[in-house]
Amino acid sequence: MAPCLRIDRPTRQTLPVVVASPHSGRDYPDDLIARSALSALRLRSSEDSFVDEIFAGAPDCGAPLLQALFPRVYVDVNREPFELDQAMFADPLPAYVTTRNARIAAGLGTIARVVSNAEPIYSDKLTFAEAKERIQTYYDPYHRALAALIEETREQFGYCILLDCHSMPSGAVSQRGGKTGRVRPVDAVLGDCHATACDSLVTNEAERLLVDMGYAVQRNNPYAGGFVTRHYGRPSEGIHALQIELSRSVYMDEKRVERLPTITKLSQDMANLVRSVGRIGNPNAKLSQAAE
Repeated sequence: MAPCLRIDRPTRQTLPVVVASPHSGRDYPDDLIARSALSALRLRSSEDSFVDEIFAGAPDCGAPLLQALFPRVYVDVNREPFELDQAMFADPLPAYVTTRNARIAAGLGTIARVVSNAEPIYSDKLTFAEAKERIQTYYDPYHRALAALIEETREQFGYCILLDCHSMPSGAVSQRGGKTGRVRPVDAVLGDCHATACDSLVTNEAERLLVDMGYAVQRNNPYAGGFVTRHYGRPSEGIHALQIELSRSVYMDEKRVERLPTITKLSQDMANLVRSVGRIGNPNAKLSQAAE
């Protein structure tokens, strides 16, 4: 079986940062293609295309980069291990499976029922055994790798900043700003679960840098952070998780799933973001000093 993930490590890790791209995988398994009624291009509509490339400079900055190589429509690692829609399965799901929440209702559980515009993915029902195999083969190794990178970083530096990197559909978010009050699309959304998953020092620095670069930025609306941000973000324990959503209009043609020339500048800007966030110092130490 082909590898399910890739870790690009720096020659020497010099920043207390781990960068992750959980939704940019584009190795579509044969069984998914065979069982889906959708074209390969339609399946890719849920993909955070090229986000791994946009953050590929992280190792040169001194931070490891974790990439899922499998697509999110096959297994979504930004969900709990077993968020499954009973309607997708031919057999009853075990009692420990979560079968009802907003994500499942939208068709976007650990095994997705639909792609981005609500088109059904499968032409027939799955079995729970298939779902369990996917979770054991793809989901579990990804999270083991991510947890290990976070712990290695925290042991080395005393804390860790996790940047969980995603993309959002063009025009998904807009804001009114400037002297004219003109509405403009938001280029980036920073999600820290409303300051519970990441110290504000980190989020503030990320926002400041992006705004200085000319990007329109918003916090926590409508993307406050998914499972990864909520699960790993424990500021009191020295783990700060920040979700970054980048508008696809900034760097790609969504209909063709093709890069635009602007992806080069965005990649350079994201490398600067990784460096800047990694150099702010330990937020936990600064909080301790403020309390004294």
